[in-house]
Amino acid sequence: MTRSLKNELPLKSYQNQAEVLVRNYVLADPYIPYSSVLGGLLTCKLIYDLIQLISTFYFQSYNGLTKIQRIEWNNRGVSTLHAFYISAISLYFVFWSELFSDQNSAGLITFRNSSLSTFALGVSVGYFISDLGMICWLYPSLGGVEYIVHHALSGVAVAYSMLTGEGQLYTFMVLISEVTTPEINMRWYLDIAGLKRSNAYLINGVVIFFGWLVARILLFFYMFYHVYLHHAQVMRMHPVGFLLVFFVPLSLATMNLFWFWKIIKGLKKTLTKMT
Repeated sequence: MTRSLKNELPLKSYQNQAEVLVRNYVLADPYIPYSSVLGGLLTCKLIYDLIQLISTFYFQSYNGLTKIQRIEWNNRGVSTLHAFYISAISLYFVFWSELFSDQNSAGLITFRNSSLSTFALGVSVGYFISDLGMICWLYPSLGGVEYIVHHALSGVAVAYSMLTGEGQLYTFMVLISEVTTPEINMRWYLDIAGLKRSNAYLINGVVIFFGWLVARILLFFYMFYHVYLHHAQVMRMHPVGFLLVFFVPLSLATMNLFWFWKIIKGLKKTLTKMT
């Protein structure tokens, strides 16, 4: 037996053990909710530290910010990456996956779930816990009461769907609205960089307007219409799940309409200044 082969055998053995560990524990159905939430929390911490490290060396303006501004800079970076992740996952499950298709006859649509969908929601729960903790810890520097209410409602609904497997389709529909988060965060970065009168700031406002209209207004109407069409299946859910399907999206939709009104006012104000 050659030396290289002898070296490969222990490596192969460790690899097999790692695969067994991941398959039997991390991705085993009973452990998925817990491993995914923990993974989400640890990932948020890792991304936060990486953004802090990279920004310190590659963005001169970062070092000139106040301590709370640097924290918000890092936190918005985590928020942006989570938004890309969960909006892409949600779009896949809602519009392309066979799991929630009406043509799929595998049980009621309100009770369908998979290991992947549950794991994806768990990672998002980890993010909401992390971000809500930051908002409460530094209150009100990172957001007021409306942010706490938004994150608490979202976190509870996503956690319930993850733990019970109920209503995951509607959870993903609501989470598609995270697609507007990167634009909101970019607006803050432009503001902090002193670019409120730039064309980039104006374009960002227009993108936010149309993105918000589609993802946080029209999409919610589509969700309520879908619930109406599948009302008999929704009624089969546990009373808690049934309440969350109606109460949480309705509450978020109300907040979205209020914020949309503020977005319209802000865009009109920006256009007036630019002319």
